[in-house]
Order: sequence, then C-alpha cells, then structure tokens
Amino acid sequence: MRALYTAATGMKAQEKSVEVISNNVANMRTTGFKRQMIHFQDLLYDHQRRAGAPTSDQNTQAPAGVFVGSGTRVVATPRIMSQGNITQTERTYDLAIRGEGFFRVQMPDGRTAYARDGGFETDAQGRIVTKEGYLVDPGITIPQDATSVAINQQGQVSALLPGNAQPQLLGQISLARFINKTGLESIGDNLYLETAGSGPAIEGTPGGEGFGNLQQGYLEESNVNAVTEIAAMIQAQRAYELNSKIITGADQMLSSTAQMYRA
Repeated sequence: MRALYTAATGMKAQEKSVEVISNNVANMRTTGFKRQMIHFQDLLYDHQRRAGAPTSDQNTQAPAGVFVGSGTRVVATPRIMSQGNITQTERTYDLAIRGEGFFRVQMPDGRTAYARDGGFETDAQGRIVTKEGYLVDPGITIPQDATSVAINQQGQVSALLPGNAQPQLLGQISLARFINKTGLESIGDNLYLETAGSGPAIEGTPGGEGFGNLQQGYLEESNVNAVTEIAAMIQAQRAYELNSKIITGADQMLSSTAQMYRA
C-alpha cells in the first residue's frame, strides 16, 4: 500500500527536523552560533489522469487531474544569519561584529575559515588567536611589554609601548562577507568555509561599505530563540505522530483485506 511508504518518508523528514531543532537548542549558549531551519520538498507524483485529458467523444476535458504524491524529503537546512544579542564581557580580546562580516581565521592546513565568534586570546608569541589556537588573519602580534591594548570600531589595534606617550598602531583586523552567506559550510569550532554556493569572500575593513563595526569587550550571542524552537518541536512531534497513525491505519486496512481473502 502506497500510504505506508509515503507516511514513512514523512516520519523520516520529521525525525530530521527534530535533529536540527535539538542542535539549535544545544547551541543556545554558543557564541556567534546561527540557528538552522529545515526545508522540505514533495517527491514524485503518479499522474493517474492529467488535467485536460479527454473525458468523452464530444471533446470534453478533465478540469483537474488525479495526481498521487509519494511523500516528502529534506532538501536544505540553511542557517539564519541574523544578528545575535551583543553582551559585554570586559575582556580585552573579545570582539563582537555589529552588522555584516566574518572574522578571517588561518587554519593549520593553510585554508582560510570564517567566524562570527570573536572570543580571542593571545598565544605564547603574543599573536591574536582563536580559543583553538588558530591565527586570526591577518596576524597581529601584541608585544609583551604593551599596555592598554585597544581595538577601535574600525578594527585598528593599538597599544601603549614603553618610551611612547601615544598609543602605537600594531595592526588592522579585516573582515569578509559573502553574497550568499547561508551557503557557507559549517566545520565545527564556530567556523565556516567558503563554498561554490556562498561565492568568493569579499574582504574589507570594519565600518567600511557593507561591513559592520567591531565592539571591543563584547561578544555576540547565539540567535536561537527558545520559544521559537519549542513551537517548532511541537509541530514536528505532531507531524510525526500523524504520519505514524497513517501507517497504523494502513496496516489495519491491509489486515482487513487479508482477512477478507482468508474468508
């Protein structure tokens, strides 16, 4: 019976929906995390009678056809790249992007990754790095004797050095943005990679045209909304239950049919 297989695709799709929701909820406290949503698409149809098919010898036509679908499938789980709340941490190397853009991160294998998580540290050489120790690109080194390190909204890093009355410029943090940022590939560690779907990275400086500015001593929170996720979870659960009931109903119909044959 076709209904068994159709309902099974619905249960499988809702199972995937719950997995996406659970990942969103698990990352509610993850810095810079962007929630995902799920998109479904109906499967192939059995065209038992097409619209416009002749219905008599007098050239009458069927105004509507008979199309029986075969279920649904998951086609995409795009990220919602909306701005998360900005919270104060008062840590020198914590940076939040207010607006468009991603930090550029140099991976150990030479690839460039991108991040909204600006929870940075300095390593043993004084270089600004991520919590995993990956170098923030372009590399900026803070001298050991530097004091009062400041990062302005345009990404300029400066500090007071011995023998200088005025802060000295140490480097410039740059950002990248994408035509289709939902096309970025998530690789974990709050990092993304450029893909053919995202388009090439467009580099620029904070506060420049099309780019947000930086906030020193702040971090961007996850954009996951607990109420939204709970509502989505309830919808997924109900849809799963309905599909399971269809399977139960189809099974009962097959059982009745089998009993009729035995009789």
